[in-house]
Amino acid sequence: MNWIKTLLAAVIGLLILAVGILFTVHNTEPVSIDLVFFTLPEATLSLWLILAFVAGGLCGVLLSSLTIMALKTRLSRAQRKVTHNREEIDRLRSLALKDSA
Repeated sequence: MNWIKTLLAAVIGLLILAVGILFTVHNTEPVSIDLVFFTLPEATLSLWLILAFVAGGLCGVLLSSLTIMALKTRLSRAQRKVTHNREEIDRLRSLALKDSA
């Protein structure tokens, strides 16, 4: 089963690579990007689009990692609280047993 996942990932990776190469070959016109305060130098359209795609992916990874860290922090706090509550319940149970004896 594991080799099927590896094979599927390799095929998908090769397809993405092929599409990227075709995209680069067909979009060779130089363009300059004009932002509000400055203009970026001329480069091929495919380069600008690939850079935008990579920048968006990196932003997505950064934002999702921040969310994951926040969730891990909440989970850690909840686990500490559960441990504390279990210790308190055990302590109260042992007190109840001592009082009844």
